[in-house]
Amino acid sequence: MKISGFISALFIITISANIFSQSIDFLITADGSKKPISPYIYGTNQLLTEEENWTAMRQGGNRLTGYNWENNASNAGTDWINSSDNFLTWIAGIQNENEPGIVTTTFRNKSIELNAYSLITLQLAGYVARDKSGAVTENQTAPSLRWRSVQFEKGSAFSLQPDTSDSFVYLDEYVNFLVDRFGMANTSNGIKGYSLDNEPGLWISTHPRIHPLQARCVEMVQKAIGVSTAVKNVDPYLEIFGPVLYGFNAYYDFQSAADWDSVKAGTNYQWFIDYYLDQMRLAEISSGKRLLDVLDIHWYPEARGDNRITETNANTTADKLARVQAPRTLWDNNYTENSWIGQWFGAYLPLIPRLKESIDEFYPGTKLAFTEFSYGGENDITGAIAMADVLGIFGKYDVYLGTYWQLDSPSNYISAAYKIYRNYDGNNSTFGDNSVPSVTSDSVSTSVYGSVDDTGNEIHLIVINKKLNESVNGNFS
Repeated sequence: MKISGFISALFIITISANIFSQSIDFLITADGSKKPISPYIYGTNQLLTEEENWTAMRQGGNRLTGYNWENNASNAGTDWINSSDNFLTWIAGIQNENEPGIVTTTFRNKSIELNAYSLITLQLAGYVARDKSGAVTENQTAPSLRWRSVQFEKGSAFSLQPDTSDSFVYLDEYVNFLVDRFGMANTSNGIKGYSLDNEPGLWISTHPRIHPLQARCVEMVQKAIGVSTAVKNVDPYLEIFGPVLYGFNAYYDFQSAADWDSVKAGTNYQWFIDYYLDQMRLAEISSGKRLLDVLDIHWYPEARGDNRITETNANTTADKLARVQAPRTLWDNNYTENSWIGQWFGAYLPLIPRLKESIDEFYPGTKLAFTEFSYGGENDITGAIAMADVLGIFGKYDVYLGTYWQLDSPSNYISAAYKIYRNYDGNNSTFGDNSVPSVTSDSVSTSVYGSVDDTGNEIHLIVINKKLNESVNGNFS
């Protein structure tokens, strides 16, 4: 093994080591071109053990669509009998559940403690929970007395003690409340990121009491422009994440939105993402300010062995083999996953390069975030292999932010994958800040990720063996 410079850490991740196989060549160009790794790719939606040294935290999920910051009521949607209740304060152990914004201020205080980027959800579906009285019946669908209407702009003086007796909740007042508490986004404690709700393509199924009709393409752009303008008038330094799409069908035609055919007619839009980016670019020209900073998507792979790899029963040998290969869908032109996406929509894969093509064509300068993702296998070594591979890919291919979503508990293998990058010695020692060119002669069996720190004196390598029952002999240069 020949590597110029001091080797600070070399990790070999292997599933097992029973049979010695052929040699594989790894080339790391440590003195060549390097590019910064975004510090925010090592994030989460759940804290796990809190030993992962998280760099970003997201306050998101279905519960946040109906969250009322004025009294901390929220609605579960179809996750639980369309219940409006105090779940968000209860799950966080918050005592003073009626204090305005306490769900978010508690969340932000925790991320400050962890020195993590905060991503907060703004409510775009139209209504939020008015009360904590339990199940909302079909005949109480919004608008009704069970809901408050969401307004993007208050149009009058803000209050730090919002009026809970009226029929409205104001999002610019919400952001003003948080700026008053923590400072603007360009300060050390200020909240940096705000996402435009959660998975709007699924509102008709996840939140039928709030948004009982299928969301439309034009609706989402208009709402994005309206809320982004309103909150950036309060804090011009914050970053807007949108449109928070749940998966490929939302990327493609916004879940078969009724107006998709009309908005793409006469254009070169290949999928909804193109339309959304282009409309937000045009909005910047009209408004004089950038209204979308980060393209925000969710990614739960459809790849299959005997089962879809994210399912809890995906534990067969075929499932495990599919899981460790599935990260290649993010970057590898030579790989086609076993899925309906791989079969019918190969032109949109590999995913990260395809997303960046859309960004470059329709809204240059937009960053990319995966604010929910999981590859399953959270209690199997193949889950750790896949996650370690994905984190390396995020760093290598310029992803701005990534926040893992826990599908199974206790997720010890996922925790271990993050620690390899963020706390490999128990003292919060980390993978380097800059990616360096790193190549394997066999990307089917292995992956390699190299980094250097800012001083250039330390080289860190993460080398992954994706074989189920063979070790790998590596030649390093």
